[in-house]
Amino acid sequence: MSAALAMPAVAQTAIQSPVREVASHPGWEYGPLVQGGVGVTDNRSGYKFIMAGVHVGKVLTPELGSSFFKGQFEFAAELFPYWQSNVPKFQRVKCNSSLTVCSPPYTVGGTYHGVSLTPVIFRWNMTNHRRIMPWVQGAGGLIWTNHKYPPYGSATVINLANAGPTSETSVWNFTPQAGVGMHYFVKPRRSIDFGANAVHISNASMGDRNPGVNVTLQFNVGYTWWK
Repeated sequence: MSAALAMPAVAQTAIQSPVREVASHPGWEYGPLVQGGVGVTDNRSGYKFIMAGVHVGKVLTPELGSSFFKGQFEFAAELFPYWQSNVPKFQRVKCNSSLTVCSPPYTVGGTYHGVSLTPVIFRWNMTNHRRIMPWVQGAGGLIWTNHKYPPYGSATVINLANAGPTSETSVWNFTPQAGVGMHYFVKPRRSIDFGANAVHISNASMGDRNPGVNVTLQFNVGYTWWK
């Protein structure tokens, strides 16, 4: 009789502890996510971001540590085939190397489209919980945009840096970043995910100028299948 009563209790524990089930059988996790946010520094508060893509990760270690920070190391990557940034529009001119011949003022800024790839994500999943799995991560990636990003220049000719033939940025930018978040398990091996990332955007001087976006704060929501 006692054995018969124990079996349902074990099954009930497994159902009520989806984090324990995933942590005890580490493997792959993948799913779609949507991310968006704004620039927060260096006159970039008017910069807005929205993107949609997929996250794929592989848990590489058994559980390590103890207490709240007990967890597992995961290596992951994200691809956002849809990436969009809206930035304020402004007028600029472009001149020759002697600043004697300049174009009429023209508009830059507006909406930029691109593709974002983050091939290196180092994530620590904290597994000492029943239904919620918090995580912290550091990551690095890159963005390609359909126009040189971010826009640069001025309608007032000051020097070669702001109006000369080498006053451009780049269609390629790098995105070092750090973030926090959590998986909330709605059923065994299925979770709804929430995260927040601080993302730096810089072309690493691959363009003539590198104004970048020092910090953007971006939030995401996704859904994960665990295998």
